[in-house]
Amino acid sequence: MTDTRTLLVPQGLEGERVDAAIARLFGLSRTRAADLAAGGEVSLNHKAAGKSDRVSAGDLLEVTLPDPAASATLAIVAEPVPGMAIVHDDDDIVVVDKPVGVAAHPSVGWTGPTVLGGLAAAGYRISTSGASERQGIVSRLDVGTSGLMVVCKSERAYSLLKRAFKARTVDKTYHALVQGLPDPLVGTVDAPIGRHPGHDYKFAVKESGKHAVTHYEVVEAFRHASLLQIHLETGRTHQIRVHFAALHHPCCGDLTYGADPRLAARLGLERQWLHASGLGFDHPGTGAWVTYSSPFPPDLQHALDVVSAG
Repeated sequence: MTDTRTLLVPQGLEGERVDAAIARLFGLSRTRAADLAAGGEVSLNHKAAGKSDRVSAGDLLEVTLPDPAASATLAIVAEPVPGMAIVHDDDDIVVVDKPVGVAAHPSVGWTGPTVLGGLAAAGYRISTSGASERQGIVSRLDVGTSGLMVVCKSERAYSLLKRAFKARTVDKTYHALVQGLPDPLVGTVDAPIGRHPGHDYKFAVKESGKHAVTHYEVVEAFRHASLLQIHLETGRTHQIRVHFAALHHPCCGDLTYGADPRLAARLGLERQWLHASGLGFDHPGTGAWVTYSSPFPPDLQHALDVVSAG
């Protein structure tokens, strides 16, 4: 059973991409909206619409939504996640150290392990706030990025931490090994980020993008690369990767954003050298400031050892 919705595009969505408009109108993820367009389930003024087509106010938009049962593919499947460590656990939150190759939550097209699935398999009960497939998630890490994530177990914790992330009062610390040596050695990248005009799976610095601010300092400089400590003021998708690629200092191993494949091979990297190493926030239960840290995983430490040896 399907559900076809027909409506006129409101003024506030003038100029938006089809997938973005559908996501906002129907409360879907951007990925799921794009999948509907790619599957021929979207028409604009009675003509098939692609996900990157633009809508205008007053356009007639028709969307065929899938059978709710089909959404079961996005259900949280309890599956142990080898290598995922529990850094902290109490009645309000659980802080995990996510390995590379693990998604935060289920999504269309992803068949691998997830943080929520790993927690479910370990018997954790998570807040039911948020979309059903990402309950308790207040911030995410890319599949190819390792490190710290906080997941909420209580509704109060979810509400307070969601607000804290939005207000930018959460201290998010990353370490990245980037190619070359950034100049200056301590700086801020303030550049808006939006979807890459030629590749839907990438992002880029764009004047029309969302506000994005990254603070960094060089911890150690090597012959071919530099280790940076980074604090995110905002939390855009691929923010660190995009900002440093724009500076011509991509994360080592990040072939998607222009890293040298020869250097990546020499360092033994099969993903970007990027790790969420620190997290600090006001605890939603006690109100006290708490901090958590994560050491570099073996693959990143190996690459660091190789590059430091010259």
